[in-house]
Amino acid sequence: MFATVALSIDAMLPAMGEIAAELAPQAPNRAQLVITSFVLGMGIGTLFTGPLSDTFGRKAVIHGGAVVYILGAVLAWLANSLELVLAARVLQGLGAAGPRIAVLAIVRDLYNGREMAKIMSFAMIVFSLVPAIAPLAGAAIIWLTGWRGIFAAFVVFSLISNLWLGLRQPETLTPGNRRPFSARTIGAGIAEVFAIRRVVLVIVVLSLTFAALFTTISTTQQVFDQSFGRAADFPYWFGAIALISALASLLNARVVVRLGMRRVITLTLVAETALSAVLILGITTGALIGPLYFPFYLVWLLSIFFMAGLTIGNLNALGMEPLGHLAGLGASIIGSVATTAAVVIAIPIGFAFDGTPLPLAIGILICSALGWVITRWIDDVAQV
Repeated sequence: MFATVALSIDAMLPAMGEIAAELAPQAPNRAQLVITSFVLGMGIGTLFTGPLSDTFGRKAVIHGGAVVYILGAVLAWLANSLELVLAARVLQGLGAAGPRIAVLAIVRDLYNGREMAKIMSFAMIVFSLVPAIAPLAGAAIIWLTGWRGIFAAFVVFSLISNLWLGLRQPETLTPGNRRPFSARTIGAGIAEVFAIRRVVLVIVVLSLTFAALFTTISTTQQVFDQSFGRAADFPYWFGAIALISALASLLNARVVVRLGMRRVITLTLVAETALSAVLILGITTGALIGPLYFPFYLVWLLSIFFMAGLTIGNLNALGMEPLGHLAGLGASIIGSVATTAAVVIAIPIGFAFDGTPLPLAIGILICSALGWVITRWIDDVAQV
């Protein structure tokens, strides 16, 4: 279940070129929307799946989400236009929000303390491994069946995982612990969350960080293909970067207790701003045109995934600190708003792609620099 979101995003990356050639030959950058439309649907769905799982139970929301996810996959498989594929991907994202949130709730229902940390460590292994192998799996499926076969693979994956969950995992939320679903409760929660200045600032920084990450994921295949002529090697490079970037979580665990969450976030965003500035300067002056160009791009690409690993968890923790009394709903609101806002920011940055990494580097420099400035305001709020 934890693999659903990563698989749904990363397995599509090798297909971007073929989708653009078949469905958007006049505007190939529009193929990026296959990634961001899924994330948009997931961001919207995240707002509701937490409260729904508190009302109807965890398994009902997961299985219901699977029905929506499979329907979206089938529609994308059959679609004869990019617009229909994008609509289907939004539907898939809505469905994927079920396992994204409800599975975490299952873990919270069954475990606490060190046992919960142990289970979550297995989840982090999945988060590290799936992005590493999903592009290779997607490339293999494309080679065998064409890009539409990836959607058939999503259907099979969802059916197997949901059948396994249905047979092996009892419902963890007893009827006595269920709460009625109320639009008024969600509305009141949203109002309370946005009344806390620190949480609002965290959502803004989280949105900028997500935007940098989503832009990178949705455009990286095009950069490998058009900028460096390495489309065939892309799944291998991306997999290696995904594996190495898993070290960011280990690094954060070692330094965050000593430095604090806000300082780690600040230092990371400063480093990303500086590295993006160096890439921009190298491209515009021609200093990187040559054998250093591709290696430096790989370092910069890896730095973005490291930035995500060193900031997203800390930002969520900062945002949740004042929300202990509505932790579940607060987490849904923060995740939903930040994810949806990030898509709005990421789409125009991705559309600016001109065959070089320059527009992307400029967009990510702006995101990281703004995040750095706003994080300093979070420090001020925290001191008050």
